[in-house]
Amino acid sequence: MPDVPAPFALLGLTQGAMVTQAVYAAAKLGIADTLSGGPLTAGKIAEQVDANPETTYRLLRLLSSYSVFAERDDGRFELTPMGDALRHDSPMSMRRIALLMGDPTHWEDWSHFTESVQTGEPSLPKLRGMSAWEYFGANPEYGAVFFGGMGNLSELETEPVVAAGDYSRFSKIVDVGGGNGTFLAAVLAKAVNSKGVLFAPPSVAGAQEVLEQGDVADRCTIETGSFLDSIPSGGDAYILKHILHDWPEPQAVKILENVRSAISPKGTLQIVEFVLREGNAPHVGKLVDLWLMLLVGGMERTTKQYSQLLASAGFRLTRVIETGSPISIVEAQPN
Repeated sequence: MPDVPAPFALLGLTQGAMVTQAVYAAAKLGIADTLSGGPLTAGKIAEQVDANPETTYRLLRLLSSYSVFAERDDGRFELTPMGDALRHDSPMSMRRIALLMGDPTHWEDWSHFTESVQTGEPSLPKLRGMSAWEYFGANPEYGAVFFGGMGNLSELETEPVVAAGDYSRFSKIVDVGGGNGTFLAAVLAKAVNSKGVLFAPPSVAGAQEVLEQGDVADRCTIETGSFLDSIPSGGDAYILKHILHDWPEPQAVKILENVRSAISPKGTLQIVEFVLREGNAPHVGKLVDLWLMLLVGGMERTTKQYSQLLASAGFRLTRVIETGSPISIVEAQPN
């Protein structure tokens, strides 16, 4: 197949947001759930999702060209592996992230992205009149969409990170900013002789239930507080999963300094994040990096940047562990 002329390749990039909206519409209407019982015509699908038959067909036609659905010779549409991932109950469902990426509020946030590039500051606080975290709290409906999408991504990462992290070598694992404990529960389920500490904000909900459902509650305690103030001491392993990337350099250093004060002398710090490769090869972390730029002024980092960041807080980077996902594990030890 001949190369696409540059102007048309660029046109394809500019139209990516339209494809996102098409996927969002399919997720919002529940089309994949409707097709879980077998192939249907566009008319039957429209009837079940309360939509117009003609426009439903046009949506399905477009998404079939991207292999989200498939149109059969008899005119009925069926699920593909990608379409199956839009089902709400799929084992690896992507529906919640699709609902976030197409949400009007998310689009409004990105409409001010150029301001972040121009000013070097996050544009969301100026747009909303408050920080991102305050906005999520003040708008719980969108907050649920946002954190639902983030949880969707986190769930996909859990298995490959746990498999790569070799957590059974640690006796006491402290998950700093570990949310409702889903990741720590998965870690302790594999590291059956280890104990855990879930350190989370006071506002976190459902953690005890998650730990009990994972059958690890008897080996895990929950402590609350702010990692910008202090962190529970005594662990030989500390995990920062998608924490540092939310913060500009001064706060990131402060978090690491607090870990340095708490960690045992021969302990291990694991930073679980996107680690950007040098050069210009595509990487999903580069998109997330721009998203963090406009939301909170955070950033994704390269191995070199992590090495420098860690050194400024009294750590030395020992290795970067690749996982079966775009996420890596940066390991460090106290100097």
